[in-house]
Parts: sequence; C-alpha cells; structure tokens
Amino acid sequence: MFLFRRSQPHVSVDQARSRTSGDRPDAVLLDVRENPEWNAGHAPGAIHVPLSKLVAGAGPPAEASDRPLVVICRSGHRSQQAAKLLNQRGQKAVDVKGGMNAWAAAGHPVLDERGNHGQVA
Repeated sequence: MFLFRRSQPHVSVDQARSRTSGDRPDAVLLDVRENPEWNAGHAPGAIHVPLSKLVAGAGPPAEASDRPLVVICRSGHRSQQAAKLLNQRGQKAVDVKGGMNAWAAAGHPVLDERGNHGQVA
C-alpha cells in the first residue's frame, strides 16, 4: 500500500481521512496530543494516546496494535516523533503533514469531548 512506504513518511490530511474513515478503513488515526488538546477537538474516529505516554513505553490501544497507524498532532511535529518511535517498535506508522491545524483548515470535522463541534487547541 502506497501509504506506508519508507519513502513517504508523511501523508496529507485528505489521504489520512480517506485511509482512516468509512466502513472499512485500512488504517487507524492515532492522535498524540495531550488531554486538554484532545478534549477541545479531535478527528472523529481517532484513537488517543498522548506522545508523553508513548515515550514512556505505552503502545497503542489493542484495537490499533496490529493495524497501520496514521499519527496526528496539532501541527505535525509531535506526530513525526511518534511515527518514528512506533516504526522503531515495529509498527507501520506515518504522520499527517500539518496535523490538526491542516485537518481543520481543509474543512474536515473536529469534535470536542462531548461530540459537539470542537476546535483545535
């Protein structure tokens, strides 16, 4: 699958959304921002594991452990770190170029912790 070649460590927000949404997504969207950022607004269907927990040794939740990961943060810096770390641990991971800022700017949905319209924090 083109999404996870070593020569392409980043994907666009449109590629990320198409690969992680719908009836049969072929990857999991992993949000690595901290709790207040996640609560303010995240992509629907994303799974949350803060980068600080990944660095401390945590892995993705069970529903994401054997699937390719598309990693997102606010701007793309932390997701690059997380994708590199996850790849070193043997998982297939790429980061989303521009992060949640680019996601929201592209008009993709952002939900708060209650499922209402959220904002990127």
